[in-house]
Amino acid sequence: MSAELPELVGAGVYNVHNGALIGDSTEVVHQTAAQLALRPPRFCAACGRKMAVQVRPSGWWARCSRHGTVDSADLGAK
Repeated sequence: MSAELPELVGAGVYNVHNGALIGDSTEVVHQTAAQLALRPPRFCAACGRKMAVQVRPSGWWARCSRHGTVDSADLGAK
């Protein structure tokens, strides 16, 4: 598993769970693959757009209209 998360869910300028600018908060949250396995992202970390998310028994996938799709299986999370 790569230690680097994709731009879509990795260290971007937007929080992947509420879409807020990270700089607007006093609290910095870095997502890990394990955290994302339990709670899929709802917003793109790169652009802040709401993503289409599908949760399935074995994981999830999320798609940003600008930055593509990421699957929890690609992150090594089960």
